[in-house]
Amino acid sequence: MNNFTFNVATDIRFGKDRFEELAQVIEKFGKNVLLVYGGGSIKKNGLYDRVLKELAGVNIIELAGVEPNPRIETVAKGAKLCAENEIDVILAVGGGSTIDCAKAVAAVHGSSTDQPWDVIKKRNYDGPALPIVTILTLAATGSEMNRGAVITNWQTNQKLGMGGQNLLPKVSFLDPQNTFSVGKYQTAAGSADIMSHLFENYFNVTPATDVQDGISEGLMRTVIKNCPIALAAPEDYDARANLMWASTLALNGLTGNGKGGTWSCHAMEHELSAFYDITHGIGLAILTPRWMHHVLNEENAIKFAQYGRNVWGITETVPMLAARMAIQKTYDYFKACGIPMTLPEVGIKDDSKFEVMAKQAVSYSKIATEAFVPLQVEDVVKIYQTSMTEQSYL
Repeated sequence: MNNFTFNVATDIRFGKDRFEELAQVIEKFGKNVLLVYGGGSIKKNGLYDRVLKELAGVNIIELAGVEPNPRIETVAKGAKLCAENEIDVILAVGGGSTIDCAKAVAAVHGSSTDQPWDVIKKRNYDGPALPIVTILTLAATGSEMNRGAVITNWQTNQKLGMGGQNLLPKVSFLDPQNTFSVGKYQTAAGSADIMSHLFENYFNVTPATDVQDGISEGLMRTVIKNCPIALAAPEDYDARANLMWASTLALNGLTGNGKGGTWSCHAMEHELSAFYDITHGIGLAILTPRWMHHVLNEENAIKFAQYGRNVWGITETVPMLAARMAIQKTYDYFKACGIPMTLPEVGIKDDSKFEVMAKQAVSYSKIATEAFVPLQVEDVVKIYQTSMTEQSYL
């Protein structure tokens, strides 16, 4: 296990009916608030009106219409609003995309640059940032308790992760009731995103990380159990609560600190959604079993077999066979949750862009040198190609 620092000081307000605390929290930071939200679902489910009612005594400026893959133009608009209105605090109400946008707005505003994409391209932002408060409406990215964000530049077909010490939300309200209205597709996509965060940290080159791996396995089992329940009964509080907390813990550093290396499937998926604007969690679900099968070898079969044994209850003792069974279980589970498991099902019907996408995936990450199994351009192309058709791993 590597050295690490774990300091994730977000004030989590988890549970039912915590809205009476919102005004007091916001007023600690100031009276001018940038309210950031997405396509309008919070207006349909009444959350928007509840926020305005609780914050009747503050000055609210709105940044609406944040995209599912938040775009740099929206970030720039938000930073401009912050400057024009002397914003004191950003309130992000929504899922990971909304919160990611809020983080990027805070960074771009703090940088005082007139070139917002330069802040994102730098990847690590170490300057000042406006405080961020979040009200989570979708269990997926864990952005409510981490310092990272992912922003898209549609003009250049780039989707880049960035982060910074001062981009950690100060307070996050996590009420599972706010996820009751999330539809089946987004519930499944969010659950796949949670699983992918856990996979990316679990399948790692750093040895002797029993604590992190054990936590990851427990969180994986939690998602596997509760996603189908939430799909069948959207207002099952306990299922939604477990998914929400699993999402937060999957990416707040708990399962990744102490480990080195870099993530593979996220680097590849970022290219899919940068070029085709697909749902992030869906892209991850499609790619993950193909990646697992592509990198499987005699040496790492032991780790895949461990995953199969501790997460899926597989009893097969031959590591390679147990590993293949675990990969098949993963594929079948995503499919059973209603996730389309081929690229043509999400509108990607030809491979004409795979080469340039693969080159960018390798160029913008360290998957060629620091991944669980290093991936070259030809490997990424092969994984994209196998994602075009149904697969079997047994």
